[in-house]
Amino acid sequence: MPAAAKSKSRAPKRKRKPSPQRLRKLLAMEWGFWDRGLVRVAGVDEVGRGPLAGPVMAAAVILPAETWIDGVDDSKRLNADRRLDLYQKIVDTAIVYGVGAASAREIDRINIRRATALAMQRAIARLGDVDHLLVDGLAVPELGTETHTAIVGGDGCVHCISAASIVAKVTRDRLMARLAARYPQYGWERNMGYGTREHLDALNRLGPTPHHRASFQPCQFDFADALLPDAPGEMMDPEFMEEG
Repeated sequence: MPAAAKSKSRAPKRKRKPSPQRLRKLLAMEWGFWDRGLVRVAGVDEVGRGPLAGPVMAAAVILPAETWIDGVDDSKRLNADRRLDLYQKIVDTAIVYGVGAASAREIDRINIRRATALAMQRAIARLGDVDHLLVDGLAVPELGTETHTAIVGGDGCVHCISAASIVAKVTRDRLMARLAARYPQYGWERNMGYGTREHLDALNRLGPTPHHRASFQPCQFDFADALLPDAPGEMMDPEFMEEG
């Protein structure tokens, strides 16, 4: 048999599981809590703080102790197909996971920082008992200072937080694709509500939807433009111009 044919017939190389020593390095943050008897350690991350439309979404994931899912990383470093594959592995492996969201209306009412904390609280509430939380980014006072550890850049270096980032990203992307079917002009299935040129052009032409964040500057009504001579007639409604 020719050498080329032999190489094609070989079975794919199986990936070896990390050694116990390597596993301790890969899961260093989690192991620090497992060694103290805190087994239900949840990774928490959010996605969607910056978009002009749609909710901010958070996920919380508790994986079994000593569990490593190969390929899990910060969701921003992964393409869509890889995220979907890993999402399924995470939800199949997790002891429990939860997802929470805060709507555009809630973001406008309480601001994006508090809305992010609210989304995290809703995700965590779905987990049941939790021994400790590992949260990406800065500390979140609403979660209780003694119940969580904040790690800046944690979605790229703490395994359970990376898992949460993937769950949050896939869930939000699916939601934005569903909303895009109702509002196809904004391209949300491609831009996920972020301020791309396509999205901004549609916003300028059509105005905001109920899912836009009115408190975000590009979505705010421009009163100066409304007073221009060529402004659309509906902007010059007499009721709108009445004084208090």
